[in-house]
Amino acid sequence: MQGYPRAVVMDLPQPLIPAVLERRYKRFLADVALEDGRRVTCHCPNTGSMMGCRDPGSRIWLSHSDRPGRKYALTWELVELDGGVMVGIHTGRANALVREAVEAGGVPALAGYRRVKPEVRLADTGTRFDFLLADHPREPDCYLEVKNVTAAVEQGVALFPDAVSSRGRRHLDHLADVVREGTRAALVFCVQRDDVTEVRPADEIDPAYGRALREAMAAGVEIYALGATVGVDAITLERPLPVICPSLPQTA
Repeated sequence: MQGYPRAVVMDLPQPLIPAVLERRYKRFLADVALEDGRRVTCHCPNTGSMMGCRDPGSRIWLSHSDRPGRKYALTWELVELDGGVMVGIHTGRANALVREAVEAGGVPALAGYRRVKPEVRLADTGTRFDFLLADHPREPDCYLEVKNVTAAVEQGVALFPDAVSSRGRRHLDHLADVVREGTRAALVFCVQRDDVTEVRPADEIDPAYGRALREAMAAGVEIYALGATVGVDAITLERPLPVICPSLPQTA
């Protein structure tokens, strides 16, 4: 994939509140200890297992919202891993980053669309994709799905998913169906950590997802990965990453 015309910078709500993670549970909740000694529950905006990013004792950062009706005013945004690696765990930030990158021409293969429609349902399936790119002067409309990537192993390899994801597999299957019907479809892995040099399917965690990803690629679904540098002030989406799918062992 070609380089970026420019980096995409997302300012984070300020000031972020430092804390120490005590536990993450029920998918959407985390108990944390604030610097003043208070222990509070915050919202966790990430439905994955958060492999490698949920260790008790980790230093994390929270945003605060005064929006009426919220049960939890604090939202978990970032975690610092061993070695000082900062990771953005907020899935919604990934969608916003990728949208801005597409609109700014930061993903050259997806440039030129005049409209970006969020949360679009695919007729007759009930499947909802993150975006529909529309009104390109030459290209057909393009369904676009974004996946936030936080899990990584040694040597700069990021993995997705970090837990079995039947929903993710359905998205891939329906993206492939869209392409077979003559419409474009793409998936973007948004990697919110700067120690990653490539993205791979997590075949040992969810082999069915790995197979679905390879089948979608073979059907013509476009697969991209974008890497971000994460800080307490902003997240900067600034580099394309390769998506590597090693050959799977032959089954008898």
